[in-house]
Amino acid sequence: MATRRVIVQELVTVDGFVAGDDGGLDFFEGASDYAEVDADNIAILREVDTILLGRTTYEMFVEYWPSADGEVVASAVNSIPKIVFSATLDKAPWGAWEPAQVLEGDAVDHVRRLREEPGGTLMVWGSITLARALLAAGLVDELQLRVVPITLGGGMSLLGADVGRHDLTLVEAKPYRSGIASLRYGFAGAAG
Repeated sequence: MATRRVIVQELVTVDGFVAGDDGGLDFFEGASDYAEVDADNIAILREVDTILLGRTTYEMFVEYWPSADGEVVASAVNSIPKIVFSATLDKAPWGAWEPAQVLEGDAVDHVRRLREEPGGTLMVWGSITLARALLAAGLVDELQLRVVPITLGGGMSLLGADVGRHDLTLVEAKPYRSGIASLRYGFAGAAG
C-alpha cells in the first residue's frame, strides 16, 4: 500500500521569512493579486483530503475562512476535513462547516500514522512549528514555497537548524504576473 503524501505550503518573503518578528503576516500584502496562486491551489486541493494545522494557525484561519465568501478557494478550504494538533484545545469549530478534529500528543507520531491510512494528500499550511517538526522527521514529500516579492530584513524563518539538511529536487518553478514565484521541491528519501 502506498503512503499518503504530505505537502507543506508556505508564503515566504524573498529573504526567506514566513512571519515578521512579531509574528505578523502583513507581508502578504506585498502582492496585490493572488488570482493565479488561487487557481493553482484549487488544482492542488483536488488531491488533498485532509488539512493539517497547528493551534495558532487554526485560530487565525477560523477567524477568516468560514466567512470568506468572496475568496475563490474558500469553498475548498472550508469543505476539506481538517486536523488541529493542540494540547490546549478540546474542540475546533469551523463556522457552519464540519468542525476540525483535535489531536493531542506528538504530531509527528500522528502524521506518521495518518500517512499509512488510506486517503489522499495531507496539506500543511502555515503552522510553522508543525511544519518544522514534520520536516525534521523526514515526513514531508513536497515543499511548496510561494515567494512574495518583498523583503523583511528579519523575522521568523521556516527552516531553522532543527530542521536539518535535506536534499531537494526542483519539481517546478513558476512565476506569476503578480510578482509571486511558486517553487515546488520534492524531498529525496521522505519517510514512508
